[in-house]
Amino acid sequence: MHHIISKRQTTLASAMAVVVGFYSMTFATAALSESAEPTRYQVAIYRGEAGCAGCAEMVDKALKNSGLPLTTSYVGEHEKLKLNDNTLKRFDLYIQPGGGQDIPAAYQALGTEGANAIRRFVKNGKRFLGICMGAYLADKNNLGLIDASLASEVGRPGSGVTDEGDYALQVRWNKKEEPFYYQDGPHLNNSQEDKAIAYYAHGDIAIAKYRYGKGTVILSGPHPEADETWLGEAATSSTTPGNKMARLMSELGLKKN
Repeated sequence: MHHIISKRQTTLASAMAVVVGFYSMTFATAALSESAEPTRYQVAIYRGEAGCAGCAEMVDKALKNSGLPLTTSYVGEHEKLKLNDNTLKRFDLYIQPGGGQDIPAAYQALGTEGANAIRRFVKNGKRFLGICMGAYLADKNNLGLIDASLASEVGRPGSGVTDEGDYALQVRWNKKEEPFYYQDGPHLNNSQEDKAIAYYAHGDIAIAKYRYGKGTVILSGPHPEADETWLGEAATSSTTPGNKMARLMSELGLKKN
């Protein structure tokens, strides 16, 4: 009798070991699967009075065609997500798109709370991309993300830009010229950039990278997000808005997993 019970106990223990081993392997596999899931970057795109009609949507479209694991959300005074610390803490990147011609009015539209939230967001280690008006708003007279005042490329010697109208300019990026939509954006010559990324055809800096606190800032005078509806006949199939934005995201540390 004692011998039979011992055999049963041994058999039961072996069965329990198999079951425990099976579930351990299952949980380990599930944990490995979860840890292997690709990172999705959270991107906030400003949409409001400081921007222009269609600018935020054009940025969103280009990002979605970049091939990167991104989730985009609009933030702004008229959006469900307001521009403040509580909103921005969930994001990896904040984008300030193009706007109109009135820089003081655009800065006022951000509001004191919004402007301070952007500064803290970047200073604490996050990322900022400013395009055209968004670049002007980053200068020392406004958000103060760079220690320089920015001026327009319009009228610069050799720029070929004589007024505040729409232009398709050739921008040199990695020794290759590409068409960019341009409308009264700044040049970045007088700023102490960490890295000059791209240049207008005659040599002025068009896109540059900076440090602000622990964070990274990229400013662009022309519009990398613009598609053929803005560029017109200058648009080419060899370089797309999605590809341009993907390269800028890479500069900001947002890459494919």
